[in-house]
Amino acid sequence: MSLTNNVREDVPTWLKSEDLPSHDYFIRLSRKRGWRNNFWILVLKKCIRQAALAVAMCCVSGMEAQDSLRTQNIEEVVVTADRSRRANVFETTPVQSLSGDDIRTMGLQNLADAVKKFAGTAVKDYGGIGGMKTVSVRNLGAQHTAVSYDGVTMSNTQAGQIDIGRLSLDNVGLLSMAVGQGSDMMQSARHYASAAILSIETEQPSLQKGERQLRFGLTGGSWGQVNPKLRYWQGLGKGTTATLDADFMRADGNYPFTLKNGTEVTEQRRNNSDISQWHVEGNILQQWSDSSRLAVKAYFYRSERGLPGSVILYNDKSEERLWDENFFAQTTYEKALGKQWRLALRGKYTHSWNRYEDTDVKYADGKTVQTNRQDEYYASATLGWQPLKWLEMAVAEDVAFNKLHTTVNGSPNPLRFTSLSALAAKARWGRLTVEANLVATFAKETLTESEIYAIRTPDDRKKLSPSISLNFRVLPEEALYVRALVKQTFRMPTFNDLYYLQIGNTSLRPENANEYGLGVTWNSRRWGILKYVTLTVDGYYNNVTDKIVAFPSTYVWKMVNFGKVEAKGLDATIGTELEMAKDFGLAASATLTLQDAKDKTEGSATYGSQLPYTPKTSGGLSAMLSTPWINIGYSATGQGKRYSLAQNTRQYQLDAYMEHSLSLSRQLNIKRVGELTLQLTVNNLTNKQYEIIKYYPMPGRSVTATAVIKI
Repeated sequence: MSLTNNVREDVPTWLKSEDLPSHDYFIRLSRKRGWRNNFWILVLKKCIRQAALAVAMCCVSGMEAQDSLRTQNIEEVVVTADRSRRANVFETTPVQSLSGDDIRTMGLQNLADAVKKFAGTAVKDYGGIGGMKTVSVRNLGAQHTAVSYDGVTMSNTQAGQIDIGRLSLDNVGLLSMAVGQGSDMMQSARHYASAAILSIETEQPSLQKGERQLRFGLTGGSWGQVNPKLRYWQGLGKGTTATLDADFMRADGNYPFTLKNGTEVTEQRRNNSDISQWHVEGNILQQWSDSSRLAVKAYFYRSERGLPGSVILYNDKSEERLWDENFFAQTTYEKALGKQWRLALRGKYTHSWNRYEDTDVKYADGKTVQTNRQDEYYASATLGWQPLKWLEMAVAEDVAFNKLHTTVNGSPNPLRFTSLSALAAKARWGRLTVEANLVATFAKETLTESEIYAIRTPDDRKKLSPSISLNFRVLPEEALYVRALVKQTFRMPTFNDLYYLQIGNTSLRPENANEYGLGVTWNSRRWGILKYVTLTVDGYYNNVTDKIVAFPSTYVWKMVNFGKVEAKGLDATIGTELEMAKDFGLAASATLTLQDAKDKTEGSATYGSQLPYTPKTSGGLSAMLSTPWINIGYSATGQGKRYSLAQNTRQYQLDAYMEHSLSLSRQLNIKRVGELTLQLTVNNLTNKQYEIIKYYPMPGRSVTATAVIKI
């Protein structure tokens, strides 16, 4: 019987050929001519026939090869695909990502520069290579943003925020920012409890026993920057790999800047801005044949830096010094328990130490020294269950024990026990996906020296925080989605909020945040040389109540639950990639953030004012051009005007700025040696003078050169 017996006579003749048109053409033609059902039967038969023919040819070829060679070994081929620039379209919550290759092509020098590329994020940067850098998402505050390193969150219970400036970009495989929480059902309860998550995933090698890879790099740059780095990967056995990453960096940091005082303009140099730091990180990775996986990591960081302080008129003197140590060891284990169940276990120990020293005549002894030590013991377990094809569920439990020892007079040494329990579910019905979770928090604290300082132990804290998000595919044949998010979160008072000197307040309540979001996402099909276009537009409304602020009392300032904040905004992203010719490609993306964040504290003198350091407009763009000879990366980030204080007056205004960077790189294959990569990066190409934090001038134009050899 002919293949065309069951279809209309006007079926096109190309069905008898070996070349089949695109899926889009099938759908348009079948709808137009009214023979969709039989048409697809015909196409299916055609595909089966071609597949059978291909299998038969492979079998014949295999028998012929066996007759002549008996055996034939085929090297393993690993197929990978980068979906990082498109993954956010399909999520129920806004997710933005940068791959490690994109980060290196653009010549980004530190993690803060990479995070600035994400819409809706604000990085507080105190300037210089060693300046502190913290990240906040949609005006919720840095304490509401979790920083995850290979699936386990980092912690700082004393200050509540992570300095991302000390994290290296050299071994990053994927960097992503999620509002709400990520879509992985097997994440920890800490992830579910966070208002936003900055996730750092390091590169994970896959080597056979005896295989090894060595990479050595050296970066030199302006203001005395020297940065050697080493990476070593070793295959230890079947599914077992060991990795080692180490780097050292030092810089004088005495960059020039322009100081304006009325009509007088003078050229100055930053003082006390030097830094010396090193970091080493080791991993053991084990992958078993049953898909279970074990990862063990040890990380150590140490630095000494000067704190340059603020520049007020002509007084830029600073003799403040800071020493930091951070060590953590973590392990994760994942295993599938049959077809329906999955298990993820995590454990971590963190030790943090810092020493602050300031020399000044205002101190009785001419100098003050403070040391702080934090320790955390953390364990997490997540059990996932998929009873039906369209339904996934998970329960997660995290427990943490934190303690602080400080030499600051008048501050006790607190201990905190925290339990986080999360119940999550994800359901898919046709084109609709719904995710929901409920997080229960319990925290208990004790004070080892409460009697000495006459400080009351805080009450136990209990809180339930629900969240729901969804997306709906508007058209069945188009990747066009509508998504929505409603989430309640809170952040615990930090040890500094509760106990620091005389301003701490042990009666503080948790700071509550409510997030509401509504967005549209779209991803195009390939069209000629245009591989795709990705577009996301998300509007949001956030309000924070019981905001913890320092408030003046009769004699001293005191931490109180006084503030209320409302933030409305819109985040938009667009990305595309062109395949112009063989070995020629262009990838480009842009972000835009519009935000209106106001102080809504009743009775406040700044009621209705824009929040400090919150521009109404910010954004950035990037482009990466790849050619057979050289790769070119360009990026720009900028902010509109903003204010350093809640009083929105010209006196406290910071001017708008746009910073441009350009990077050129070339990859060379050297016989019997390895792969050599050379890169030249110019940051702040136009030598723009600007400030992110008032009185902390940012560096002007700088140049870095990098050489990396991979053996």
